[in-house]
Amino acid sequence: MQIHQVSVTYQAEQDRLLLRVSSTTGDEMRLWLTRRLMIGLWPLLTRLQTEQLLRSEAGAASMDLSDQELRRMLTEFRKEEFLQRADFDTPYEDKGSHPLGSEPLLVTDIDASPLPNGRLRLAFNERGAVAGGDKPRGFQLEMDLRLVQGMMHLLEQSLVRAQWREPFVMPTSPAVEGAEAEFGEERPRYLN
Repeated sequence: MQIHQVSVTYQAEQDRLLLRVSSTTGDEMRLWLTRRLMIGLWPLLTRLQTEQLLRSEAGAASMDLSDQELRRMLTEFRKEEFLQRADFDTPYEDKGSHPLGSEPLLVTDIDASPLPNGRLRLAFNERGAVAGGDKPRGFQLEMDLRLVQGMMHLLEQSLVRAQWREPFVMPTSPAVEGAEAEFGEERPRYLN
């Protein structure tokens, strides 16, 4: 599949990310990405992307890449370079041809493999119960580093919109803080 455009949007009513990938031939693959999936996928994509970026660096073989700060700086530099060349202004074109069906693929797992040519292969799979008893759906694509960085940038923006990057921390209110001060070191106990 020769990729033409990639779009990632947060769908609040579904509480999912909708990833759309269109090809140069006019086909569009639509994928639902859940929070559960993204919790495992995000660190994996970040690690694979960093490894591929470092492998592609001409001088990286002679550098001491065990230095984490050097790895981080080099990776951030390359990511910024890719983002400066990316086109995020052109609106996504909905071509209307959906080879996987009109309903987006509910991705249950992704197989990610770095390839020797510096590209990344992603295989998106929908396993388990499928509407109408159809067999599981899936597809795979290969992306170069520039496209991977663009997709990760779009994913990160959507993760922020979805508030999935926020930790589950209860905000402290002034009333609660005052109550803690009133009880001193001994806190009240609650039994269920």
